[in-house]
Amino acid sequence: MPKLRDRHEDVTRLPAEPTRARPVVLATLSVRVDPSAERMAVDSALEAGVPLIIANLLPFRLYPTTFGLLGPEGMTLPHEEDLDAVRSTAERAGKLGVKTELLRVTTRHPVRALLELIRERDAGLLVFGPDLRRTGRWRFRAVAWRVRKEADCLVWVAPDG
Repeated sequence: MPKLRDRHEDVTRLPAEPTRARPVVLATLSVRVDPSAERMAVDSALEAGVPLIIANLLPFRLYPTTFGLLGPEGMTLPHEEDLDAVRSTAERAGKLGVKTELLRVTTRHPVRALLELIRERDAGLLVFGPDLRRTGRWRFRAVAWRVRKEADCLVWVAPDG
């Protein structure tokens, strides 16, 4: 017959070291953030008391006309992204008391850049949540699959992913 143990009797050991707080990364693909992804990222950052990093990944394609679209810092112009909507996400998080950082990452390899950002910032949670009405389903699923496979942190993908 199995013997029952009282867990309160085994509390003689010292508690393990507290875990280090790691930031939450909310990623989108140059479109506005899905409302459920925004809620998940902000709530997670608030609950854990960690910063929120919003990464807006802009694909940079090398076409002959691309060179004429570059700004002085090599960034693409805002007409390629839904910058106001992404900024409003950052503002809403800031108003709730979450330390927020908004990054615009222009690269030829957005997924690779996102994975590098996660490693550099030692993220604890990645919330991948571009608005599905503004992102192609194939592209969304391909990026979500690769992020789930290669990210070295917890990953939450917006619904329908």
